[in-house]
Amino acid sequence: MHLNILLMCMTLICSVIFTHFYKSLAIRKAIIANTNERTLHQQPIPHGGGIVFSTLFVLAVFVLGMLHIISFEMLMVIGMGGFTATLFGFVDDATDLRASVKLIIQSILAGWVIFWLDGGVLATVEWLPVWLSWFLTWFLLVWMMNLYNFMDGVDGMAASGAVFVAMALIVVLLMTGEFSSLVLLFSLLALSCSGFLIYNWPPASIFMGDSGSVFLGYLFGALIVNTTMTGVISIWTWIVVFGYFFADTNITILMRVLLVKKWYQAHKSHAYQNIARVLKSHVKVTGAIQIYHFLYLLPITIWTVLVPNWAPVAAIIALMPAAIITYCFGPRFSSD
Repeated sequence: MHLNILLMCMTLICSVIFTHFYKSLAIRKAIIANTNERTLHQQPIPHGGGIVFSTLFVLAVFVLGMLHIISFEMLMVIGMGGFTATLFGFVDDATDLRASVKLIIQSILAGWVIFWLDGGVLATVEWLPVWLSWFLTWFLLVWMMNLYNFMDGVDGMAASGAVFVAMALIVVLLMTGEFSSLVLLFSLLALSCSGFLIYNWPPASIFMGDSGSVFLGYLFGALIVNTTMTGVISIWTWIVVFGYFFADTNITILMRVLLVKKWYQAHKSHAYQNIARVLKSHVKVTGAIQIYHFLYLLPITIWTVLVPNWAPVAAIIALMPAAIITYCFGPRFSSD
C-alpha cells in the first residue's frame, strides 16, 4: 500500500516537473504547433507534451509489472503497447507523418491488443464469425485513437477528459468492490494527466500532441476491450463516461459525410470548437464540459452500476444532450 501511494505521488510530482522542462526543450528544438486555418490558437505553442505523462504512466506500469501487481498480458498491452503508441505519436509530432503511415501503425497497435487479449469480448459471441469479431474490435481500437485526436482541439479538453474518465471509473470500481490493479492504473493515469493539465489548462502553454492523444486513445481502447471481456466494467458504463466525446465525434463525422464533399480532411467544425470561436474563450468551453462531465455524466455512470438492467437507457440519456449540441453547433454551424 505504501509503495502504491509513493508511486502515485512520484507520478504526479514528476509530471509537473518534467512537463515544465519539456516545454523549454520543445521551444529549443522547434517542436511547435504553428497557427494555420485549422487551429484556434493565435500564436505558436510547444506541443508533444503528452510524451511526459504517457511515458511516466508507462514507466509506472512496468514497475507494477515487475512487482507482479498486474498480469504479464496487461504489461504487454499497456506497457509495451502504450510505449509504442507514445513513441509513434511523438514521431508524428516532430515530423508530421502521412495519413497512410498513421493508419498502418494504428492498425498494428490494434492488432497487438487483439493478440494479447484473445480477440476481445466479441470473439466469445458464438454466432459472430471470428474474422468479423476481430475486425469490429480492430475498428473500435483504431477509432478510439482517432477520437482522442479529434477531441484535442481546445486547451485542456483532452487532458481534463482523461482525468474525468479515470476518476469516474475509479468510483465505478470501488462501488462494485473491485479493488484490483485497475484502480491503481486509473489513479496513475489521472495523476499523470493532472500534472500536465496544470500547463495545458487554458490558456495553454503547451499541447499534448499526438504523443498524448494517440496514447490516451490506445490506452482507453485497450481497457475497454479488457474490462468488457472480464465483465469488470460494462460497455454501457464506458459509453456513458465518454458520453460527450462519443456523441461529438460520431455526430460530427456523420454530418460532415452528409454536408461536406471532402469530409475526411482536417477541420475545426466540432461543436466545441465552433462555440469556443464564438465565445472567444477556451476556458469557458473546457470548463463547461467538465461541469457537464461531473454533474451530468457522473451520476448517470453511477446509475449504470446501481441499476445495470437500465444501463442501455442510461447510455442513451448520456449521449442525447451532447448529440443535440453537436447537431446544432457542429458542421451545420461551421463555415468549413
